[in-house]
Amino acid sequence: MTGSLGQLLDLLRHHGATRIYAKKLAPNDNSKNQVYLGGDFSALNIIPHGNIYNDDAEIGGAVRDRAKAAVDFYWVDADGVHHAPHTGLILYPKYPEIRMSGFLKGCASAPSQIMRVRDEGRVLFFGITRSGAVLGYAASGDDAVTRELVARDWPMVGVFLELPLTLQNTTSPRDQLLAELRRISRMHWIASQKLAADGTNAPYAARNGGGYTLEAELGITPNGYAEPDFLGWEVKQFGVRDFVSFRPKSPVTLMTPEPTGGIYRTEGVGAFMRRFGYPDQSGIPDRINFGGRYDCVRQHHLLTGLRMTLSGYDEASGKISDLDGGLFLISDRDEVAATWSFKGMMAHWNRKHAQAAYVPSLFQTPPPEYSYGPEVLLCEETDFLLFLQAFATGQVYYDPAVKVENASSATPEIKRRSQFRVAHGDLKKLYRRSETVRL
Repeated sequence: MTGSLGQLLDLLRHHGATRIYAKKLAPNDNSKNQVYLGGDFSALNIIPHGNIYNDDAEIGGAVRDRAKAAVDFYWVDADGVHHAPHTGLILYPKYPEIRMSGFLKGCASAPSQIMRVRDEGRVLFFGITRSGAVLGYAASGDDAVTRELVARDWPMVGVFLELPLTLQNTTSPRDQLLAELRRISRMHWIASQKLAADGTNAPYAARNGGGYTLEAELGITPNGYAEPDFLGWEVKQFGVRDFVSFRPKSPVTLMTPEPTGGIYRTEGVGAFMRRFGYPDQSGIPDRINFGGRYDCVRQHHLLTGLRMTLSGYDEASGKISDLDGGLFLISDRDEVAATWSFKGMMAHWNRKHAQAAYVPSLFQTPPPEYSYGPEVLLCEETDFLLFLQAFATGQVYYDPAVKVENASSATPEIKRRSQFRVAHGDLKKLYRRSETVRL
């Protein structure tokens, strides 16, 4: 047992937590009934997890098809950390909801006396590490930690309370982020740069340095697990024409997942490009391109003959009817050119979109420099179902930039870029909460 909330936060931080959350448990939140993590898929953005897969387990004599994802979960106490190897998330898309299970199995040091009962007032704490591990701590209703927690108001992220890393600094991650963005905005022009994994800073000359420069100023270095950039916030910059209208120069790229099926995967990118690509429209010789806008509203693309469809999603109810469905690029002859599975797309979407800050930037050269604007868009509480809803209505679309150079040679050079984009004005539709903040 930990004596105080401050000591618990220190303990979780000592074992590597960079974000800390708490969930007040209902009587049904126990090892028998699983722990309820919300009536949508937003918890997938908070709890790091492995690939989503179908678990065809036999329950009560019947085979029950469920979607699951493993969680690298450890119980924490004064003696150290204790692996709970069977912990996982269970997805119920038809409700929809997510639950966590298996957190006691195979772990002798698990807090069974708290997580097996239906007592009121219990709390489950989650510490998220940069490696993607999840640290757990369970407290009973009469624990001093619980009493201290419920005596104060904390910001909410879905069903979770968002806690600071230390009680010595209770400034919320949101306010800490805004303070840093305010400081960076006041620096005006900043030399283009990129931060290496070892923390060293180096000049960066390429034209895509806006994001790298902002990350360098925020102290964001690459990490193994695709952790959000800054205290749980994904920070994305976008180029604008000025800091008066803040008009974006281009749409926002949401993610860049490669297809998981179709001719693109079964026969390879080269075969896909020979069948559906087209000669470069600006006259560059011996180059094949594949581009254009593909969404669920437009008809087939004139140059490629492909159209986009959505399978396994019920637009009327806003629910996934088949988790084995996905996004399909179909030819005029009903060939499946490329597919993206829901499970794979969820993994991409869930990594960094729980809380996102969109920061405008200006560019000038020489030398290459960036200035970051005094107004930012903060977006919170996304859900993969919101992404699908926007995709079904054509607001989110597939905008590839695949090309084959030296196409007729024995060694053609293939460059892949499968990107899903949205107009900046439609960003808010992908989140339940959004706010434009003047710094």
